[in-house]
Amino acid sequence: MVVENPLESIPEQRLKVSWTKSAFISLQKAYKKIKENSPASAEKVKETILVMTRNLPDHPEKYPLDRFKKDNPGNYRALEKYSYRVAYRHTDKEIKILRLRHVKQEPKPY
Repeated sequence: MVVENPLESIPEQRLKVSWTKSAFISLQKAYKKIKENSPASAEKVKETILVMTRNLPDHPEKYPLDRFKKDNPGNYRALEKYSYRVAYRHTDKEIKILRLRHVKQEPKPY
């Protein structure tokens, strides 16, 4: 008789990804700014950033530690794409997108 591992039958729960209000507003502003010169580029940047953040639950520690986070306990990370930097925090239950800034903006420690 073969006994199944009960843990194998439980589907792995995917972490929830959520955005702070300020991070989402920053994404909208970036989209509008890029759209002034190139609607196609604006769409590409927005979609790429959204896909990258949606995929964070697969490997939340994929990106480097956020060097602008003071006393980073190791769960604050940042990804960069198309000259935009997305800072996020991951826990056992969720991934929170904290901010989105253009890399040429003055970095703000937090």
